[in-house]
Amino acid sequence: MEKLVLVIHVIAALGVIVLVLLQHGKGADMGASFGSGTSGSLFGVSGSANFMSRATAIFVMIFFATSLTLAYMASHKEGGGSVVKANAAKVLPAAPVAADSNASNASPTEPKVIPK
Repeated sequence: MEKLVLVIHVIAALGVIVLVLLQHGKGADMGASFGSGTSGSLFGVSGSANFMSRATAIFVMIFFATSLTLAYMASHKEGGGSVVKANAAKVLPAAPVAADSNASNASPTEPKVIPK
């Protein structure tokens, strides 16, 4: 189920990106009136703005819904929780350290003498 929602989420994200990049800005029609471009399009002069803005709004709503769904699924996952708690059981206990006769008698300020 989570993978399906993730696939829909990625498709919605790509759809939002493509539709935002395809839309004309508010000043785009002004350049077309001076001959630097064509004002007509596949959907007509005003039809593309309505179609593009509605499609963008739909993709944004889908993206928002899948974001919330994925966040909910991640927080309520079985066995989920803290990464530290999950990995604490996997840590092996440290091996016992052999007692050194010079280390136990030496003070912290004196340098350790290694016998030859």
